[in-house]
Amino acid sequence: MKTPLLICLTAALLTGAPAQAQNRKVARDLKKNGAKVDAIIQFVNPAIEDATNAVGKLGGKKKADLKLIGAHLYELPAAAIDLVDANPNVRYVSPNRPVRKTMDYAQPSTGAAIAHSYGYTGEGVGVAVIDSGINFFHGDLWEGMSSRVVYSEAFGPKGSFDEFGHGTHVAGIIGGNGAITSGEQTTRDFYGIAPKVKLVNLRVLDSKGMGTDSDVIAAIDRAIQLKTQYNIRVINLSLGRPVQESYTEDPLCQAVEKAWKAGIVVVVAAGNEGRNDTAGTNGYATIASPGNDPYVITVGAMKTVATPGRADDRVASYSSKGPTPIDQIVKPDLVAPGNRVISLAAAGSTLYNTYKSNLVARSYFMPGMTGNSIYYFTLSGTSMATPMVSGAAALLIQKDPTLTPDQVKTRLMKTATKDFPSYSTAIDPVTGQVYTSQYDIFTIGSGYLDVWSALNNTEKSSRTAISPKARYNYSKSNVTLLCAESAAWGTGAVWGTGAVWGTCATGAVWGVGAVWGTRTFVSGTGAVWGTGAVWGVQTSSGFGAVWGVGAVWGTSAAWGTNGDGDGVSAFTGIGVGPVSVEILGEN
Repeated sequence: MKTPLLICLTAALLTGAPAQAQNRKVARDLKKNGAKVDAIIQFVNPAIEDATNAVGKLGGKKKADLKLIGAHLYELPAAAIDLVDANPNVRYVSPNRPVRKTMDYAQPSTGAAIAHSYGYTGEGVGVAVIDSGINFFHGDLWEGMSSRVVYSEAFGPKGSFDEFGHGTHVAGIIGGNGAITSGEQTTRDFYGIAPKVKLVNLRVLDSKGMGTDSDVIAAIDRAIQLKTQYNIRVINLSLGRPVQESYTEDPLCQAVEKAWKAGIVVVVAAGNEGRNDTAGTNGYATIASPGNDPYVITVGAMKTVATPGRADDRVASYSSKGPTPIDQIVKPDLVAPGNRVISLAAAGSTLYNTYKSNLVARSYFMPGMTGNSIYYFTLSGTSMATPMVSGAAALLIQKDPTLTPDQVKTRLMKTATKDFPSYSTAIDPVTGQVYTSQYDIFTIGSGYLDVWSALNNTEKSSRTAISPKARYNYSKSNVTLLCAESAAWGTGAVWGTGAVWGTCATGAVWGVGAVWGTRTFVSGTGAVWGTGAVWGVQTSSGFGAVWGVGAVWGTSAAWGTNGDGDGVSAFTGIGVGPVSVEILGEN
């Protein structure tokens, strides 16, 4: 069975895997049983393959060129996999994995409303939405007589219209302008973060919220090609799948890096596996691909608890946590509102027809009459948090078009709010089970999105914003971060009043020092991740050990059971489905 590609709304089991055998260039989940398989083959030099047709001579039938990552999609005889692996021009072979999809109160919590009052609306900036399509007839996506959906194309599914209902909701969070709810006759207004952006609709998910790696890669390639024509500066990917290999080999990660290096900010959902304790890690190390790539901005979800203020907001317990499987990259990068978010409904779509209780009426009142029309829909998940950050990126770029993706990332992370409790609890509305969330770097990253603070920041780092790697030191019983020498979080202060993590390469993440600036994460002087600490031999919070004696990443580190991603939803207790977490959210 092929591993389902998990977009951020799914509640499937995300399990990592041990490192592949040395010199093996074939993904562990590429099955050799059966007559034929669809495989993405990355080449050292694609031109050599085109000239020699080596894979074709082994019975491979080329189905698509994936020039963006130097690869081709082939239908390949399963018996030929070993021969392909032996080809010195083959860099890596992976299956064409399937993918699925992963606001009235959200805006005030992010500070976007203040930004709008100063004229920051994302005007002139293009945002590519790679999702299930966009219902471009929705009134909130028009400016006068013109649709702000300026380009549409489908990759895989037939037609670019949103048959599932996910992409339209995402597009509304990014750029809905509240046209339908404007005026004195309405009782509630719904606006996106950047209500004047141009939207580029690149559909990759079908009516069930499913797609493939190759479709997503092709859509990313098209966004790069259209960058100049539509000033595409941001790509939103509210989708993902389980991590199966290092980001250096993963074809989705290779594609998002190409976009990043082409000058496009790529914003990706962390995933909704924070409640998944299958591997005994309390949901840690469940970040989805391509959110595991160190370049992109990976976003977790917060709950606004139906109030405009930020003080009572809490992390959504289903929000996936880092570090990333296999590479141990520190993720997510930040968190944003994602629970019970009201945004645009795609009338007649799968979600619209299936979850009637999630529909939100546009209410209006006139003397002698009242009425309701359905234009909005409520969804929850990191899929909804991701477009919050995409919209924020568009506002920053409108203010300063010279910003690079790395500069946008560092500003958003540095200015993110860092005032959190040590712990919070959530109750599953279906099962009644209680979940405890710890506010550490692998749960909330650099903090909570603050749009207005980011807009008021003027620093422009000349370094990269590659997310660091976490390393557990067994002799010292602490965790340190390994940063690229060119990274912005080197020796300079990025978050807080002092260096966040010492000099990053040598300073303990949470030893006796403060977590962020002068704020201590946990009372006392003991290391958070030392012997007897949260992730040590014993735990005070009841969490399973992740790094330590007998831990998941102990001396015989084996991550999970190497499952193929199928399983029972940790969130609802039902079988894996495309919208289990996305629809229900938390109370």
